[in-house]
Amino acid sequence: MFDYAEKPATQTLSVLLLPGFSASELGLLLDCSGEINRLTGSVLYQVRLLSQDGNPVMSRHGRLQVVDAVFDPAQALAVLFVAASDLPKPLSMTDPVVSGLAQLGRQRCLLGAWHAGAFWLAAAGLLNGCRATLHWSLLEVFSERYPQVVASTALFEVDRDRATCGGGVAVVDLFLHLAARQHGADLMASVAENLLLERIRGRDDRQRIPLKNRVGSNQPKLVQAVMLMEANLEEPLTTDEIAQHVCVSRRQLERLFKQHLDSVPSQYYLELRLNRARQMLRQTAKSIIQIGLSCGFSSGPHFSSAYRNHFDTTPREDRQRGTVKSESQDTPSSP
Repeated sequence: MFDYAEKPATQTLSVLLLPGFSASELGLLLDCSGEINRLTGSVLYQVRLLSQDGNPVMSRHGRLQVVDAVFDPAQALAVLFVAASDLPKPLSMTDPVVSGLAQLGRQRCLLGAWHAGAFWLAAAGLLNGCRATLHWSLLEVFSERYPQVVASTALFEVDRDRATCGGGVAVVDLFLHLAARQHGADLMASVAENLLLERIRGRDDRQRIPLKNRVGSNQPKLVQAVMLMEANLEEPLTTDEIAQHVCVSRRQLERLFKQHLDSVPSQYYLELRLNRARQMLRQTAKSIIQIGLSCGFSSGPHFSSAYRNHFDTTPREDRQRGTVKSESQDTPSSP
């Protein structure tokens, strides 16, 4: 299906495995790169595993992973990803991995990380002034340690020659995004189809951070109120109805939302519905009016106006930029 007249050169993806790395995240990278090679009939990518001392590395779930070589920052590398899952103690240049990354950063190469790997890049000064992301559970402490980095809740970030992601299946999204820049979106779409991915998520997709982790487990009334909102998107409840269901006064409910979510209940509810609508625009072929009605908007103009005010674009414009076309469109949108 994909026949290259001139077989591209093989690109080596070096992965520095740190103790406690996720074997499943590494497996996703191996699956994606292997599928690209299979579809093209070429070895476009090979994955080379590194460790600090060249010895096998223990994964998060207690399995040893053999590596190909020792991490040598003096060696020229085109691409290096730091794979880590656990929150590290405060890092400094005395850490051999940090100092090695700082040395490597003086070369011209793409440096990336997933899950917790951004801590080592940031400690080496390689993310200063860059947008970067990591797993949502680590974002708060990361921001405190490295205020010079623009921490993001996105699934992945690519800022110049730095590429980071939150880990998990976002490893796939990041890799396919990077590979598409070299080999085209059509090939990456076929890779996603063969791996049974519903869609390739983009840089503007956000990690879903559980509400309990954002507000704490000591706010059950607030969590209950948001769960009610999420369960009633098509026929929104009033603020008074929500307050009644969770057994607080309207004023108490508004105070909870303002204190912990910096919003009022009605605005937070509206944003939930709009975010759901955006997800449906990109993942389904339902008509725009159907999506608006299913997200609690009384008419097409009402939906379009609210959508434009929140996202600074119309539903139709947003869909045309997405990966899923509407039933009324004749041609697929650009990825």
